[in-house]
Amino acid sequence: MHFYRYDNLRRIQQLDPIQDHCQIYHLMLGYEFPWDITRADEIALMKTYCVPSISKLLDKTGEFHKRPQKRYDDTAIIVVEFCKWGYDSERGREAIEHMNAIHSRFKIDNADFLYVLSTFIYEPIRWNARFGWRLMCEQERLASFYFWREVGKRMHIENIPETYEELEQYNLDYERSHFQYSDTNRRVGEATRDLFLSWFPKWMESPLKPVVYTLLDDTMLDAFGFEHPSQLLCWGVETTLKLRGHVLRFLPPRKQPNFFIDSPTRSYPSGYEIANLGPAEKS
Repeated sequence: MHFYRYDNLRRIQQLDPIQDHCQIYHLMLGYEFPWDITRADEIALMKTYCVPSISKLLDKTGEFHKRPQKRYDDTAIIVVEFCKWGYDSERGREAIEHMNAIHSRFKIDNADFLYVLSTFIYEPIRWNARFGWRLMCEQERLASFYFWREVGKRMHIENIPETYEELEQYNLDYERSHFQYSDTNRRVGEATRDLFLSWFPKWMESPLKPVVYTLLDDTMLDAFGFEHPSQLLCWGVETTLKLRGHVLRFLPPRKQPNFFIDSPTRSYPSGYEIANLGPAEKS
């Protein structure tokens, strides 16, 4: 095992999760868990589509059906911009301001906003507990909370709980009371599922469809109206992801950061301007 594999962990453990949360989150997303946090954030977004009030708004825009890849890339780029550079950097402020401008076109309930924010904290932590090459330390878990709490303030989200535990409880309570099936859930869920499958050769789409379902819990599957995968397939996918984590422990540490925006995206192979991201304003 590479001794230096844990250099970033030792560095993070010396930082303060309140004062240094931007630095900690940068190390987590760019160096320690880039692939895992990206996958977990995809699950986080899927979870928000299990809420009829959210999926109804998203379905109405038509973006998921007409331009699913662009919609995915736009969201990912905006989020990674302020995660990579910090929410108070020039690019971070521009990304959040642009995101706020897009959201202002729609009537979105504060409770829904707060839930979406919470998923970006707790889904990566839950994914890490199951599949991570190492467990996140307390500084990382708390830094995630404090980072996204500050982002939430800049999004003008109200009544954000003061503690990690209170927001986690809100996240769980919200899901219990709001997850339910609707046709808009299914349409947005199918469009997102089909987007994920489109990243693979055409012949793989059919066998991979139930694999996607193994990453969704029972309440999500029911809210989308998706069939439940076999227990054997669930076990196989979970075992494979855990094995991946074990293998990563023996690999050398990442020397260069790996952010989503560091390489050309499918929608913007020649680059992008933050101001041009998102759906076009209707005249």
